[in-house]
Amino acid sequence: MRRAKIELENRHLLDRQREFRMAADVVTAAWMAFPEVAAVAVIGSVARPLWKEVPRFREFRRQGIELWHECGDLDLAVWINSQDRLGELRRARDLALRRAHEAETGVYIVGHQVDTFLFEPGSDLYLGRLCSFSQCPKGKPECRTAGCGAPPFNQRIPDFVPHADLLTPASYATLYQRGVGRLRSALDLRATGDGGG
Repeated sequence: MRRAKIELENRHLLDRQREFRMAADVVTAAWMAFPEVAAVAVIGSVARPLWKEVPRFREFRRQGIELWHECGDLDLAVWINSQDRLGELRRARDLALRRAHEAETGVYIVGHQVDTFLFEPGSDLYLGRLCSFSQCPKGKPECRTAGCGAPPFNQRIPDFVPHADLLTPASYATLYQRGVGRLRSALDLRATGDGGG
């Protein structure tokens, strides 16, 4: 395989992580207006420096060629004091992303690509996930999960238990904290594990 093709694919994977990070900043800015939002952090692979691995793409996998890790979605942790306005939080996220897209900022992420984990401030107790459906309940199979939609727009994932290290990136990737304000841009996070960004 030609080196130029490998470099092009790696550039695309780095650009994808950057786009998710831009989206994290857009969503965080929208959520800062909600007094119940205590903090927002990027978690998951978008928060971490990317690492090389043999990808799922057949042509690269067959030849054992390593590429940067592929970020599939944006994982955010939100510490929230009240779940009374989760529907409004979802709408604010979607509107902010749509406006960023329409303004041609380079953010082409939509709401269902943002996986929002909800936590209780102080205890880090996992509360559920912010649902991406436009109504609650939506009548989808996912809505039949025990506890889903109680409170409205709090999605329950069957058998999901957060890994002990889920919030580890929050130590360096918290974007906003109530009472302090904006701590950093997600674009300031290191892009790769090789020292190159």
